Amino acid sequence: MSDLKKRLAVVAVATIAIFGGIAFVAYLLVGTPAPVAPAEIVKVKVPDTSPRHVVIGSSVEGRTIDSYTYGRGGTRLGFVGGMHGGYEWNSILLAYDLMDYLTAHPESIPANLSITVIPDANPDGVHKVLGAEGRFTALDVPTGTDLVPGRYNADTVDLNRNFACNWQATSTFLGKITSAGTAAFSEPEARAIRDFVLANTPKAMVFLHSKSGAVYASECNNGILPKTLEIMNVYARAAGYRAINVFDAYKITGDAEGWLASIGIPAITVELTTHETVEWERNLSGIKALFEYYKTQ
Repeated sequence: MSDLKKRLAVVAVATIAIFGGIAFVAYLLVGTPAPVAPAEIVKVKVPDTSPRHVVIGSSVEGRTIDSYTYGRGGTRLGFVGGMHGGYEWNSILLAYDLMDYLTAHPESIPANLSITVIPDANPDGVHKVLGAEGRFTALDVPTGTDLVPGRYNADTVDLNRNFACNWQATSTFLGKITSAGTAAFSEPEARAIRDFVLANTPKAMVFLHSKSGAVYASECNNGILPKTLEIMNVYARAAGYRAINVFDAYKITGDAEGWLASIGIPAITVELTTHETVEWERNLSGIKALFEYYKTQ
């Protein structure tokens, strides 16, 4: 091969190499998709909406009394169902509905709040008339069941007469004499509520009952706390219940709400309209209004 042909061949090879390199770089810059990280190293943080479960005590017959806390804020609100067990079983179902809602809608809880639900404060009373263990539904309540025996714990004590606000050994229920235990907090179920309150110092407590269709304030010996009146009206207006300052249908001693008032913690009683209905939507409105109220407290 002549020198000229050799030089032309070298030039051709160099040109191909240069343009090939440019094309390859362009392909890398334009034609190659962005690298994708392997699936095993891609981590998506999923919010944990499961409640924090704590056994706060046990009943006379050894059934657990459970609390479930939602949210991470420093201001705690407490909700208690089933103080009167199977007699007011719908108050327990309302507490269950609240737990389901908070699990499904964690965004409904303001950042500054923690919400604790104690769905069944008297599991022996539930078992006495329903035969139910743990969570149940309205279908588990036999038609024509005499619910009154389920009001009491296994010691036949009315737990909402066993707290330290003007406690006495006997009290009344619908004009009838009822046992309030051998002393204030003689019953393990009442002690469980007391110990929870003393350990956590909630800003307010809501007790779910039936069947007056109203929201009641609480007091012991020094009148109604101003905050109690405020939250009673907040809940009642939103839920469409009557707001009643003082329960005066008959004399009550040793009630949980009165004991809370005596230690400076606002407490209200939400009474459903019947012993069967849950009235979820109206109570959800009341609960949301209470959340909004404490959002700025």
